[in-house]
Amino acid sequence: MKPNLSIPLSDTTANTSSDKIRIIQELVPGKQITLAHIIASPDPILYKKLGLDPTVDYTRCAIGMITLSPAETAIIAADIATKASGAEIGFVDRFSGTLLITGSISDVEEAFRATLDYCAQKLDFSVCDLTKT
Repeated sequence: MKPNLSIPLSDTTANTSSDKIRIIQELVPGKQITLAHIIASPDPILYKKLGLDPTVDYTRCAIGMITLSPAETAIIAADIATKASGAEIGFVDRFSGTLLITGSISDVEEAFRATLDYCAQKLDFSVCDLTKT
């Protein structure tokens, strides 16, 4: 059961399209990597849906996704990942702390291992395990 996070702002009890809804989101700041996952040999439609270059031959390729807090650390992670291997940046968002990289399975794994190690050892982050499907 999902918690109801919306709070009506009007005093009306009817559910009309004119009711205003306020959504409350919380972020607990910390120095952490909460997700580091590699999708090995994904279906090509996934590249298209994520807005990644569909003209690339993605046979034997992978998509890696990682989420970091504070969010700006995604910039550092992107730099480390691309310097550590032949992986390429698919998407980086300094506001949500999300990084997507693409490349061969071994390149993506090498990039993420370097990123996890750097964040744990140099930045004193709490890091999750690297997972793969």
